[in-house]
Amino acid sequence: MQRKAYVSGVAALLAALLAGCTGGSDGGGATDNSNPGDTGTAAAEAQPGRYRTLPEPCGAVSQETLDSLLPGIRQLTDEEQRENAYAGDPTQTFDTDRKVGCRWKVESTEATDHLLVDFERVVSYDNAVSDDSEAESLFATKEEAADLPEPTVSATESESEADAESVSPSDSASQSSSPPSSPSTSPSGSSSADPSSTAGSSPSATPSDLQPRLLDGLGDEAFLDDVLSSAGSTARQRTVTVAFRTSNVIVTIQYEEQPATVGIVPDSKEMQDRAQKLASQLADSLAD
Repeated sequence: MQRKAYVSGVAALLAALLAGCTGGSDGGGATDNSNPGDTGTAAAEAQPGRYRTLPEPCGAVSQETLDSLLPGIRQLTDEEQRENAYAGDPTQTFDTDRKVGCRWKVESTEATDHLLVDFERVVSYDNAVSDDSEAESLFATKEEAADLPEPTVSATESESEADAESVSPSDSASQSSSPPSSPSTSPSGSSSADPSSTAGSSPSATPSDLQPRLLDGLGDEAFLDDVLSSAGSTARQRTVTVAFRTSNVIVTIQYEEQPATVGIVPDSKEMQDRAQKLASQLADSLAD
């Protein structure tokens, strides 16, 4: 009987110890696996950007494109000088994983041309903000600094809209039955169609399709700026800037031309077309 009592006492002691380890307080306290302050759902971290590296900037522009943007490069007779012109000069940077760029400069008898291509990879250090969102915010600041003008409506468009509003239904019916009159001036005869004829004039005199503006179909968002230096004793310099964002990478192209002769104004349309063509090529290369 003594042995049975001893075994029963040991069993009772073990049961008491186990109850003390696993049991909670009368108020229903947390178990050992509970973490104070844990809501039961982990906050989702923002996604990283698509790009982890940047292209080699001086090799990002083809020789054919440089020939178009920098016409004087083909006039260089010295082979070594021409090779150096094609090679470009890398911009100074302290972190090639985050920001790289390249500059080209070519002088000719007609003009001096400059080209800058800059790549910036944006990284967010806030777990709640994605790299793309951080890049979008930075690009918005860049766009605001460009101070793009509001889209303008040409005088012809304004008059057409006013005429359409003033025409009564009966007048509209009678006009639709009569043949349209031929325009007094063809588009090609309009002075506003020639960018060089309006360059340097007031912004309202510049064709609306050549105004600084937002661009569609280039990266996730893009804009173009076009600035002509004020008149002075030297030839006037035009600077065309095209910037676009693709995911967490921002690309900036700055294209400048200053004619060698006073009174000659760089052609706005030609420079814009060249800069936009390069921007499309860079966007395609990033998409690959």
